[in-house]
Amino acid sequence: MTTSKLPQHTAAAAAPLKVLLPADVTAPALARHEVRTALLGFGVPERALDDVLLATSELVTNAFEHGERPQRLELEYAEGTLTLRVYDIGALLPELREPIPAQARSRGLVLVQALSVDWGFERCPGGKYVWAVFRLPDA
Repeated sequence: MTTSKLPQHTAAAAAPLKVLLPADVTAPALARHEVRTALLGFGVPERALDDVLLATSELVTNAFEHGERPQRLELEYAEGTLTLRVYDIGALLPELREPIPAQARSRGLVLVQALSVDWGFERCPGGKYVWAVFRLPDA
C-alpha cells in the first residue's frame, strides 16, 4: 500500500465580498449584517463571529465619525484567515490612543487591536482604508 504525497484538502478561498456603505448611521448595522451572512455562508461557525462583528462595527463607525464618509467594506476569507477592510474618503489617518477611563468613547481601535491578530491602515486613491486580520476556526 502506498500513501499519497498530495497535500491535504484545504478549504478553497471564498470570493471576496464588497459592500457599498451608506453615508449615515445605518452603515455599521448593514456592515455587520453583510459580514455575518458572508461568514456563515463560508462555513464559519456562529460562535466565532462575535469578535469579527464587533471589530466591523468599530471600523465602520470610525469611518463614519472620523473618515468623513464610509465608502465600502471588503472582506476576504481563505483557509481560516479573514481580512476585513473599511474604506472611507477621509484624509485623516487613524490614531491608536490610550483610552481615558472617564470617557465612554475613543476605544474603537484599541478594541480592534485586541480582537484581531493584526491591523493597520493604508492610503488609497480617494481616501484610505483600515484593515484587520482574524484567524477563524474551520467549520
